[in-house]
Amino acid sequence: MADKRLSLDELIGELRSGMTIGIGGWGSRRKPMAAVRAMLRSDLTDLTVVSYGGPDVGLLCAAGKVRKVIFAFVTLDSIPTDPHFRVARQTGAIEAMEVDEGMFYLGLLAASQRVPFLPTRAGLGSDVLSLNPSLRTITSPYDDGEVLVAMPALALDAAVIHVNRADAGGSGQILGPDPFFDELFLGAAKRRYVTTERLVPTEQFASEGPIQTMCISRLLTDGVIETPGGAHFTACVPDYSRDEPFQKAYVSAAGDADAWTAFREHYLEVDEAGYQTARMDPVGGQQEVAR
Repeated sequence: MADKRLSLDELIGELRSGMTIGIGGWGSRRKPMAAVRAMLRSDLTDLTVVSYGGPDVGLLCAAGKVRKVIFAFVTLDSIPTDPHFRVARQTGAIEAMEVDEGMFYLGLLAASQRVPFLPTRAGLGSDVLSLNPSLRTITSPYDDGEVLVAMPALALDAAVIHVNRADAGGSGQILGPDPFFDELFLGAAKRRYVTTERLVPTEQFASEGPIQTMCISRLLTDGVIETPGGAHFTACVPDYSRDEPFQKAYVSAAGDADAWTAFREHYLEVDEAGYQTARMDPVGGQQEVAR
């Protein structure tokens, strides 16, 4: 079994400006935030980000890394909308392709199955088609002759997800209640990366959780990176919950240029070890932003 362990810097070194990058997780839950923070520190730009979005999308938009976002939503869960994404969308700083959650899923599924599209009724009778003129409909070749939306494959140059446990070969274990669609992100991508709270020997998986938690096959993984706390400030249950005070501080800082500069310098213009230390030492005026 190949040893696929990488560092965050090595992961970023395999990415290129202009790529289409899928980011796993859902809203403000189990996002590969350590990898996102590494992208912020890099010279990557002109990215197309494909995500059931959360602060991953907002931070990359705030840093000017994004050309286009393909999304079903961009939410912080307990806070309805990421503030940086909202500004980027409203000012036209980014291109946007917004689709129904089910259409987004089918786009990933089509790409993972290497077909150009999958048919769906989702989107019919809604503004999805008028807001996305590139979408096409297709007529069923069978006797029903039904007109359906042809959801195009969301093919990715690279994908990054975060899991609770992984081994050096890239098998991944998700111990929380919902694997979301992380396996499809990896299946839709040419290069696939898994960040994890903890690397464990393969034989230890059984003592961590039942077989159903083994969601990520090493066959879908090109690199694995150990990043303790790597989903913070999003949730990574059962290891930790979403850091609500930090999330509120993030949103508050986004509304003021000076506060955002202070937040960025304190938390984002440092390496990952510096971030993990800084989140325990709140920037001036922000109380209880870390556990």
